Amino acid sequence: MPGITLLGLGPGDPRLLTREAWELLSTADEVYLRTRQHPVVNAIPSSVKIHSFDDLYENGDTFEEVYKAINQKVLELGRRSQGVIYAVPGHPFVAESTSPAIARLARSEGLELHIVEGLSFLEPTFSALGLDPYPRLTLFDALTLGEAHIPVLAPDSPILIAQIYSRLVASEVKSTLTAIYPDKHPVKLVHYAGTKEQIVEDLALFEIDRSPNIGLLSSLYVPSLGEGTSFEAFQEIVAHLRAPNGCPWDREQTHATLRKHLLEESYEVIEAIDAGDFTSMCEEFGDLLLQIMLNSQIASEEGEFTVNDVVKGIYDKIIRRHPHVFGDVKVTGVEGVLANWEKLKEGERKEEGKPEKGILDGVPAALPALSQAQEYQNRAARVGFDWNEIEGVLDKVREEIEEVKKAESDWELASEIGDLFFILVNLARWKKVDAESALRGTNIKFKKRFSYVEQGAKKQGKNLSDMKLEEMDHLWDEAKRKEL
Repeated sequence: MPGITLLGLGPGDPRLLTREAWELLSTADEVYLRTRQHPVVNAIPSSVKIHSFDDLYENGDTFEEVYKAINQKVLELGRRSQGVIYAVPGHPFVAESTSPAIARLARSEGLELHIVEGLSFLEPTFSALGLDPYPRLTLFDALTLGEAHIPVLAPDSPILIAQIYSRLVASEVKSTLTAIYPDKHPVKLVHYAGTKEQIVEDLALFEIDRSPNIGLLSSLYVPSLGEGTSFEAFQEIVAHLRAPNGCPWDREQTHATLRKHLLEESYEVIEAIDAGDFTSMCEEFGDLLLQIMLNSQIASEEGEFTVNDVVKGIYDKIIRRHPHVFGDVKVTGVEGVLANWEKLKEGERKEEGKPEKGILDGVPAALPALSQAQEYQNRAARVGFDWNEIEGVLDKVREEIEEVKKAESDWELASEIGDLFFILVNLARWKKVDAESALRGTNIKFKKRFSYVEQGAKKQGKNLSDMKLEEMDHLWDEAKRKEL
């Protein structure tokens, strides 16, 4: 009768075959194997004709191509009057790409489908590790993880990574994991779990691709990085702060009351960046993230949006606005990226039915004046409203200085000084200098040097107000020589 039987061969020891699997293999005329590279294959009765798809692995360019070819072939065999037995390592639906796809295709065609359960690699691996997977072990595929730039998982949970079948795969997995985990993070490599050849290696993460035991039946166990190291754990404590049994102060906050704290934390982040203080940067980024999480939690309680909506929104926006990275759009250099960015934003507004805005309308009104000016100029330049060469900017600087000199009224003077600031920002833009950061840097430098002058006056037993300008200039020059 036509149909497909998906059979699990277990983890590797013939004694761990299910009774149903053994009885079926003992009476079958033939069986198709995804691969012969499995210890149980040698225990299949000699009366059974064995076919395998190993040749597809040898000739295929990608796993996707190989799996697609296997799926189509098994489906074709299943249409025969005698149907087909397709056997895979472990369990047909655990760490197995072909069986689930074959099952879907068979059901869509109305082919009879029979599943013969098999012990997966998981149970003997848990035994080898002495591990209960509850409450929250994460399972991961090595090939998927190895292709990522960072591990897309919660590091405060332990993880088990299947299919570490070669040193190359181990190296790729290591490279991804070390984006979050320290090189010396203790891990365990489990080989041939559930067989007489079982080996458990205790290693540091950086050593995993040096193991001589890596093979088709290897997996990697990575213990938790520690409590509070995941985004989800942080989300939980913020929700706890807002809960009835949480903090009275946090429970009283609203978007409006948190506004000033968001601004303060943002400026503290900038201060840490300007100082090049990485310890402070790490701390201040955390404080800023707390503000985002608190506001998101408040919105969630009010039924407006959740932090997951925030993450998903920016995730989709990044992909949508980077078709030159995640799609097939071709751009040339940074200027090409920015020009395409403006077109994409314009298209988004039209699709969403939003009123058409000017190029400068999206610049926040609350930005510091220098940052706002530079962003206005950047956006105008993207559509060609700019000088052809920097000499035009320098000429304009000289022109504005002269106009400041000629100003007569207070209003006219303020206006001309504003124009001078604006063109100086344009000069900074042309020189690829962030005007806001440049002025903040000068402010910091001035504060250090003036503090040196103050301290110098105290050492002389004088008040600054009693010192002559020449004396203060002398101390100022000392500060400059000391590169303060």
